[in-house]
Amino acid sequence: MTASLTANRSMYWRIVRRLLFAHRGRLFVILLALGAGAAVTAALLNLQVDAKRRLTVEFRTFGPNVVISPRSSGDSPEFLDESLFSRIPDRNNLGGIAKAEFLYGVVKVSAARQGQEHPDSKAFSTQAILVGYVRSDFGPSQVLPSALVDAEETWKDVSSLRCAVGEKVAAALKLSRDDGIWLRSGPQSYSIYTSVLPSTGGPEDDQIFLDLVLAQKLLGQPHRVSLIQLRVPGSSEQIERFVGQLQPELGDAEGHPIRQFTEGEAKIYSRISGLLTATVAVVLLLTSLCVMAAMTNVAMERRNDVGLMKAIGGATRRVLRLFLMEAALLGIAGGLIGAAAGIFLSIWLGKQVFGVAAQPRLIVYPIAVGLTIMVAILSAYPLRRLASVRPASVFRGEA
Repeated sequence: MTASLTANRSMYWRIVRRLLFAHRGRLFVILLALGAGAAVTAALLNLQVDAKRRLTVEFRTFGPNVVISPRSSGDSPEFLDESLFSRIPDRNNLGGIAKAEFLYGVVKVSAARQGQEHPDSKAFSTQAILVGYVRSDFGPSQVLPSALVDAEETWKDVSSLRCAVGEKVAAALKLSRDDGIWLRSGPQSYSIYTSVLPSTGGPEDDQIFLDLVLAQKLLGQPHRVSLIQLRVPGSSEQIERFVGQLQPELGDAEGHPIRQFTEGEAKIYSRISGLLTATVAVVLLLTSLCVMAAMTNVAMERRNDVGLMKAIGGATRRVLRLFLMEAALLGIAGGLIGAAAGIFLSIWLGKQVFGVAAQPRLIVYPIAVGLTIMVAILSAYPLRRLASVRPASVFRGEA
């Protein structure tokens, strides 16, 4: 019994090999169609997967996407307790959450030249917005101006405490590289070394950034902050859900997703994803039509072979299984080769279209191969006509 099964299996695979290599020209055409379809499919799918990560990274440069602020109850300024900052989670199920808390106030400023004594009240002729801040260690560039993050890096090499001054404030005070500034709010005054930020064209140009504790002392607002900003990973729906889950911890404060960022990111990715998905569907359809045309010719040419197989006792189901196995093997070969080429194609396309090479995504490879195998098997539909072949008609020359 075992010997008979082994012989049948050996004969089965011998017939499949003969079917595959009987017409090498047609084999090449089918493999070329399947490989090209798999290559384009893999390239587009890899770009689609990489586009989501690329958009997420690019939108992070726009800053926070959630703001936590006091509930407005009148004209007087409201504040948050700084302890709220530590109660906000550092991460969600999609990754780390970048956090920063700020205290805003208006102060009078004066340049502090080297060797100069404490200026008199007339010297404090310039006003600026003071921003006291503290941020989390994770993702500072996602919640703070990039120029401020760069300035913080330079402060690590100096022992003195410093603040960052916007370009317009520095120009008004005519600050040089080694100058500092005096800050005054009411009876409180403080001198500190400075780092001048490059111009950004934004509100940072009119602001002075200072350590939160010092800003609280200067403004007379101990343990208070004006607002908290977060950069939460996820889609707009996931961010909305996170803010809703966080609300019980906020107390009198309220969280607001910045909709123009979260919804803008979702809309852009939705359009890109829809376009690439539609293109993949068209490519797979064209591939299946090419393979189906070749399989139609195969069905016409193999009527005599099928008639002979049936005449010597081959069941129709077994005969069709042979041809389906042939199509599946062609799909596997074309998919493996084409999908690998498509991954490299997506890297080149990413450079040409987006200016940055797409990162290869391993999940794309088996998906592209699987789709190619499905196309090859479904394209073998014309071979079903072989089930109606009658051996007697073939031998009489009527086929």
